[in-house]
Amino acid sequence: MTASRRKSAHALPLIERRRLLVAGLGLAGLFAAEATQLGALAISGGGRTRQQPIEPFARSIARPDIVDRTGRLIATDIATPSLFADPSRVIDVDETAEKLATAFPALEASGLRRDLGDKNRHFLWLKRGLDPDEEKTALELGLPGVAFRTEPRRVYPIGQNAAQTIGFVDIENRGAAGIERWIDAMGRSETVDGPGRSSQEPIVLSLDLAVQHALRQELAKAIADTKAEAAAGVVLDVRTGEVIAASSLPDFLTGDAQASLLPATIDRLTTGSYELGSVFKTVTLAAAHEAGVLTPGKLYDARLPIRTGGQEIDDFHPTRRLLDAAGVFLHSSNIGAAKMATEVGEIRLRSILARLGLTEPQATELGQGPRPLLPVEWRPVSTMTIAFGHGIAVTPLQFAAAMATLVNGGQPVAPTFLKRAAPAVVDAAPVIGEATVGFMRDLLRRNVTSPDGTGGKADVPGYEVGGKTGTADILGDKGYAGAGVLTSFLATFPASNPRYVTFVLLWRPQATPATQGSRTAGANAAPLTGRLITRIAPILGLAPGREAARAL
Repeated sequence: MTASRRKSAHALPLIERRRLLVAGLGLAGLFAAEATQLGALAISGGGRTRQQPIEPFARSIARPDIVDRTGRLIATDIATPSLFADPSRVIDVDETAEKLATAFPALEASGLRRDLGDKNRHFLWLKRGLDPDEEKTALELGLPGVAFRTEPRRVYPIGQNAAQTIGFVDIENRGAAGIERWIDAMGRSETVDGPGRSSQEPIVLSLDLAVQHALRQELAKAIADTKAEAAAGVVLDVRTGEVIAASSLPDFLTGDAQASLLPATIDRLTTGSYELGSVFKTVTLAAAHEAGVLTPGKLYDARLPIRTGGQEIDDFHPTRRLLDAAGVFLHSSNIGAAKMATEVGEIRLRSILARLGLTEPQATELGQGPRPLLPVEWRPVSTMTIAFGHGIAVTPLQFAAAMATLVNGGQPVAPTFLKRAAPAVVDAAPVIGEATVGFMRDLLRRNVTSPDGTGGKADVPGYEVGGKTGTADILGDKGYAGAGVLTSFLATFPASNPRYVTFVLLWRPQATPATQGSRTAGANAAPLTGRLITRIAPILGLAPGREAARAL
């Protein structure tokens, strides 16, 4: 400090210097008192703190990705904005309610006024999962007390493929149906703050999206060609039980919960039980072979209908002649199958149905299916009608799994929608004898290659297709007459050493020019199968000709 400044400071009147000293001491005293109080609170833990009663944000549910067996993305979470309000910060309740209701018609103004007017609330969801246009609209409103929160939202980049299988989530991103529900049941979803990603590994499904796409396209074409009400199909690995493709039409955009509630969009493969008709003759012939009733040279008289219990059993295309076991199968004779099943008997027929998994509900990752419908009172006529697929109702997936067991060497098959490296049942004793397996493989192949067979239109050169048709009358309010038919085709390929089973169905197909005026399975479900196998066999890595068998 210079001499002039020191002189100036000393020149201050005494009274002014005293005032400055008193003020300084006062401030020091205040700081000391505050420090003492804070120290006392810290030591005692006492004191009262004021907390604003804030309703906390709901935490978000993050889900693992879902991919197909090759790694293609099926479902994932993306970060999306959601709109909320803090009513305690809303300045003009009426204006805010009116502007929000105008911008988002799904919001109702009177309800908004009530909720926004509750100043004890501090959090209110307005709209979840905004798209970019909705986010822009909300931003432009500029309403005090209205803000955004980013959270996970489930998206499905596969369109309508596998909609019923994948299922959907609710508004909280929790699984509500299909594989999505299974994920939650297995504890694979997790709670996160904000838009956090799941820490779980992706869920790898057994589905192959390329095969899935081909199946759905061919089912859609069949519906267009036959004017059918609905169609469904499955491709199953006979060794592992993996569902390679599964489709039920009509369907919907994957993840659309509202569309899934429509009666027409039910998953007909796993949730509906149906009388499948003559494809069940595969079970009848297998039961007869297992029982040893198919002795060489044995013939079944199919010249006249069977009249029993007030019913008449006749053939759709009567041959009116004697048929051997192969003839019963190739001509799809109801008369012959009924007589064959009578020889097998109720006990042995029930036994093979049980061994093939056709008497109890089937469970998969999608949940437990319905219980098969069997006769309440099993009478002799029940044995006869079950022989050709009436009087018993099962799900299509359940039947496909039974047929996989029948042709894979007799190993029980438990269907799965998850990728599986090995069979579900290891070292289990076969439930069907080796001789019966070989007999059925040969019979299925002959039904496609023989001029007498019903499955010729399913043949695919180089891929050794075997199969069986089914045309079943649908039970209506006035019985079976006039309610339409359910047609189906069971196929296995390569038939001599099966690797895959396919099963397709059409509900109430019509006789159209595309089917040469016929509505039977041989005219609609069989060619559908042929087109399908032509497309998917190369995708599945099966080369045509003898290489197909060696590829196994």
